[in-house]
Amino acid sequence: MRTSRLVAATTLLALAVSACGGATSTDKNGGSAAFEITEDTPPAKGPVDSVTWSLNAEPQSLDYAYAFDYHPNTVLANVCEQLMRITPDLKVDPGLASAAANPDPKRWVYTIRPNVKFHDGSTLTADDVVASMRHHLDPKVGSYWVSVYRNVDKVEKTGPMEVTVHLKKPDQLFNESMGTSAGTIESAAWLTKEGYGTPDVGVNCTGPFSLDSWQKGQSINLKKFDGYWDPSLAPKVNTIKNVFISDPAARVNALLAGEVDGGYLLPPTGFPKLRTAGTGTLYFGPNTTAVNLIPTNLKGTLGDVKVRRALSMALDRDGIIKAAAGGVATPAKAPGAIGAWGIAPEAAKEYYAKLPDLTRDVAGAKKLVEEAGATGKKVVIATSTLSPEIGVIANAVQSAGQAIGLQVELKAVAPEAYTALFSDPKAREGIDLVMTIWYDNTPDPLEFYGILETGDFSNYGGYSNPEYDALVDEANAQADPAARAATVAKLQEIAVRDVVWIPLYEPPQSMFLNKRLTGAPTSISQLVYPWAARLGSAG
Repeated sequence: MRTSRLVAATTLLALAVSACGGATSTDKNGGSAAFEITEDTPPAKGPVDSVTWSLNAEPQSLDYAYAFDYHPNTVLANVCEQLMRITPDLKVDPGLASAAANPDPKRWVYTIRPNVKFHDGSTLTADDVVASMRHHLDPKVGSYWVSVYRNVDKVEKTGPMEVTVHLKKPDQLFNESMGTSAGTIESAAWLTKEGYGTPDVGVNCTGPFSLDSWQKGQSINLKKFDGYWDPSLAPKVNTIKNVFISDPAARVNALLAGEVDGGYLLPPTGFPKLRTAGTGTLYFGPNTTAVNLIPTNLKGTLGDVKVRRALSMALDRDGIIKAAAGGVATPAKAPGAIGAWGIAPEAAKEYYAKLPDLTRDVAGAKKLVEEAGATGKKVVIATSTLSPEIGVIANAVQSAGQAIGLQVELKAVAPEAYTALFSDPKAREGIDLVMTIWYDNTPDPLEFYGILETGDFSNYGGYSNPEYDALVDEANAQADPAARAATVAKLQEIAVRDVVWIPLYEPPQSMFLNKRLTGAPTSISQLVYPWAARLGSAG
């Protein structure tokens, strides 16, 4: 599911999910919901032969154009690399591009790092970079990251190791996005292979680990790449077995028993047991994630902003946090997480504080529904067994909706099909509302608020506002981070006012690590940063 971005994204060490009020929280009903943000784990002390890692689902593909969710990105972060590198402290550093220049507002020029080897032994060239970027632009591919390229006019090789991206209009976010799957570089020759990204063909990238094998329905196995170019991230682990465990209880039990060594994005239902596990440690790390409800059909009942606002007002967020997040979260005031404001973390607190509190008011919500003439009208929300949170939240929405006069219907979606709700408009037909765990990959809040621009791939409800679109363009043209953040704050105010998405809560990133291991980052940077390269022995 992003939850797509679960689908389908990163304030990492510098920020915490609790940036608005301390690192602990207690629910208003008196239940303990304390949690502490751990910014990192201690450095590894030595090598380890093998590690078994748990994923909550099997990737449908390892084609980076479709890496828009937790499970494919968790794997690919160690195998494939990007032009830029987003670090665990949420900075954008050079990656496979040794330098990035913006000589004028409509050009980004990338100097390609020399002597970098692909896993098959071939050498990285500017031709590989051009082919990799054009992969997103190919309509036959149908890249989930195509929105990053919406302002791109052309990509061309302008030197033996230089690539220039020509823009239709200024786009500061483009360069930051080159640290995500949108900037992944693959062998040009490999991209031409039929079945690229499948178990039979796989991928051929430059990361610290290479794809060893993909056993369909069981695991994706990686091995250390001895020819890796960056000595600071030379792997200490020889092999990593990424096993697919979709059942939340089974996943927790495997961690408790030591059958698997670790995992990210853990089920909150397992937090009590994992907190006291003798086999390892449960960490809560910095995050850029917010859990939201996305109105996906603005031509139906939710097309009236009064109805959207009423549904938001009727929700028991404290109860949802307790039931869906195990109490480990803070209520959200905006659809974009405060942890995603890495370019201006202090200003973000001020912007966030000015937003209205999302207090529960069932009577007021019911009155709004009546004013909108929506009493008795139907709202369909998707539910699924993909993760416990989805069902819990869907039931809470149904209860809240019915309390204010709406007819809320639950539509079950198979676990393997839930992600399709974020990539295929046909999959969303007949559905008005979808729950998402949405994260940002970059340190720029424009990454999220930009997707609500008219026509964006991830603007699932088709929201359109000329004032909003103009502000997106204005922000994208502002090279100064503080100025850009101030403009994004205006976008945030509009998104909250128009209830484009309905915010629920902001959870920390969760990770469990066996006591024999250390080094893995606790933050959501693991989706874009080679987290396994830092793994090693704890003793």
